[in-house]
Amino acid sequence: MIVDSLAFCGSCLFGWEAPPDQVVGALDAGGADRGVIVAPKPPEYHLEPANDATADAVRRHPDRLIGLVRVDPWRPAAVAEVERGLGELGLRGLYLHPWEERFRVNMPAVDALVEVARRRGAPVVIATGFPWVSEALQVGDLASRFPDVPFVMTTGGQINISGLGQEDAQLAAKANANISLQTAGVYREDFIEGIVATIGAGRVLYASGYPQFEPRLERRRVQWAPALSDDDKARIMGMNAAALFGQA
Repeated sequence: MIVDSLAFCGSCLFGWEAPPDQVVGALDAGGADRGVIVAPKPPEYHLEPANDATADAVRRHPDRLIGLVRVDPWRPAAVAEVERGLGELGLRGLYLHPWEERFRVNMPAVDALVEVARRRGAPVVIATGFPWVSEALQVGDLASRFPDVPFVMTTGGQINISGLGQEDAQLAAKANANISLQTAGVYREDFIEGIVATIGAGRVLYASGYPQFEPRLERRRVQWAPALSDDDKARIMGMNAAALFGQA
């Protein structure tokens, strides 16, 4: 089984759109059996209707899509929206994008959101690597406060595959056994191999990041990595995400 652990579904403020049928088509093109979807930053800035649309997409494609609830911690109803998303809407995890929602991921207000995820046994996926707001060590700080909550750092925990960003991603993951990393946008296979050597294949998840990245290429980064065993690749390409999002 191949599980794409992050794709975006919906209309985006920044000028692109990925409707549900298009996302399912991208899963097919990338050879994925299932995909985890979340709303992009919507043109109207209101995440509640976007979360409704995510839940509707999952209902329309229950055998293919798994949804995440996206919230803005600055909004007064943010905690209630996490409760609604993980409860009434049936979504499987919490998604935070500190850069687009303009907050620091380890600021105290985020704790209340993570507490809801902790109580409901849901993972927290964080757009990671953005300067000042969601660098890997900031995610590590948050994860250290909630050791029983699974955290997932997108894009390998950094966004440029260079310098201290790579080192910080490894440091955060080594210090916090509840942190996993996604592969989308990680164009250096040796970085993926190094992460596996450092923390094990059980904490690395294939993600396409569609439509910002191309699924057919993103899966090759894992499949072509020469230092990974077949068992490593099977875990990364689907087993880990299936277990994390309740599809094992």
